[in-house]
Amino acid sequence: MKNIATLTREAISLLKSLIETPSFSSEEDQTALLIENWFNQNEIPFKRENNNVWAFNKYFVENKPTLLLNSHHDTVKPNQAYTNNPFKAIEKDGKLFGLGSNDAGGCLVSLLATFVHFYENENLPYNIVIVASAEEESSGKNGLNSVLKHLPELDCAIVGEPTLMQLAVAEKGLLVLDVKVKGTASHAAHQNDDNSLYKSIPVMEWFKNYKFDKISEVLGPVKMTVTQISAGKQHNVVPSECDLVVDIRVTDCYSNTEILDVVKANVNAEVTPRSMHLNASSIPVAHDLVQAGIALGRTTYGSPTLSDQSVLSCQSLKLGPGETLRSHSADEFIFINEIEEGVDLYIKILTDFFKL
Repeated sequence: MKNIATLTREAISLLKSLIETPSFSSEEDQTALLIENWFNQNEIPFKRENNNVWAFNKYFVENKPTLLLNSHHDTVKPNQAYTNNPFKAIEKDGKLFGLGSNDAGGCLVSLLATFVHFYENENLPYNIVIVASAEEESSGKNGLNSVLKHLPELDCAIVGEPTLMQLAVAEKGLLVLDVKVKGTASHAAHQNDDNSLYKSIPVMEWFKNYKFDKISEVLGPVKMTVTQISAGKQHNVVPSECDLVVDIRVTDCYSNTEILDVVKANVNAEVTPRSMHLNASSIPVAHDLVQAGIALGRTTYGSPTLSDQSVLSCQSLKLGPGETLRSHSADEFIFINEIEEGVDLYIKILTDFFKL
């Protein structure tokens, strides 16, 4: 078995290769090949569908519970404020610069190293499956959600996202609504009491002021925000329709279906959700996986950002090296010692979890 220091060095080398290989969402075929090569070099059988690559621990036993380790290898496109080459892995002042270094390459390679560490252990109380997934940034149909049908029932999961190795025990879900307020078209010079723009005002006021009863202990209240409005073609025509887009960040107190039902019951408009599957997620603080992290000095919090946790039905913990505020930023980077700490803490947390 390779020692942890060797695994960490190899993980950092893999991350550099991933940075220098473009992998925008749904275009991750070349980084998927790099991950395949990682498994081959470690003599681990793997499976691949589209650009998702996954593997099981060597001594997988069907009647054991299963732990999922997951992170993604796709990236967003670099923003225009980059001063470095986003596809060049630059190591400087203890930092590793490059697109996807922080979100979520550091998490992914740290989890891959952790998986290799446990791969040949014969006496694990849990099976382990690791999925290096695609299309996380776009919430695409060929991401982690498309792989779940190939996996056994999952009992719990660690989703690798940059959390400074603190324990994100809950994550808000996302519900995006297209809201169409209908009225009557007319010439602007004529009296019209059915102006769709005016009718949209109380609709927007409702989204601004409505408070859902249940407040999450970790995530706080559900947050609804009108983010786009579109109506009219010219100054002298009253439009027949006013279209709104509403961004709703859902807590673990509600399902997306429950939120949608409340909106439809209160809004005088046509309401259409863009998707329903990006649900909130959580794991009890009392769960052994969380307790193993707390015992190592990690703190718990609720995350406002979305990840592949949203497609999982099992209890899941978001945890990884790096800082979420660096994600999607210009000259993205991760500290080398954050990856070293990530591998070390992942292994320690799982070692203690398997003992509990």
